[in-house]
Amino acid sequence: GWVRSIARLLDIPFCVAGGIRTVDQAAACLDNGADKVSINSPALERPELIAEMAERLGSQCVVVGVDSRREAGDYVVHKYTGDPNTRRTAGKRTMDWIVEAQGLGAGEIVLNCMDSDGVRRGYDVEQLAQARAVCQVPLIASGGAGEMQHFADVVDQADVDGALAASVFHSGSIAIPALKQFLRTQHI
Repeated sequence: GWVRSIARLLDIPFCVAGGIRTVDQAAACLDNGADKVSINSPALERPELIAEMAERLGSQCVVVGVDSRREAGDYVVHKYTGDPNTRRTAGKRTMDWIVEAQGLGAGEIVLNCMDSDGVRRGYDVEQLAQARAVCQVPLIASGGAGEMQHFADVVDQADVDGALAASVFHSGSIAIPALKQFLRTQHI
């Protein structure tokens, strides 16, 4: 289906996220050309899903998305974040969940700092640095990119392995080739 159609058009790594609830669904995405699959709320509902996917597909394919917010002085995980009407706390502290997900076999963590998401004032470097301290697998920053310097800042200050952005690229306010060139000048 659509995964295969997209995979044919790309020559870069391709990760499918959203609605993956079983190992078979994840395997089908990989069989159709995806390089990785990302799970979020289904992993919170049933953490063993991470282990099952890692065992069958390999940890390198298993990305765990973590949606995190600051509440009462701590970072806490939220689930069902695709819809403001269903979003709620998952009853876990963010750093604890990152440790647990890794222990189960997650090969990569994408930390979406919800308070920064869409605001374009920069990544939540403080939260990401805390995550880096407990995360031994690749850590990807998500939420907050507004200008090219923000990408350099999050790599320098939180030692993340990658920085995800969406709206700045969709709107055209940052062009990807220009960003790559800028980051090279920053030795990134």
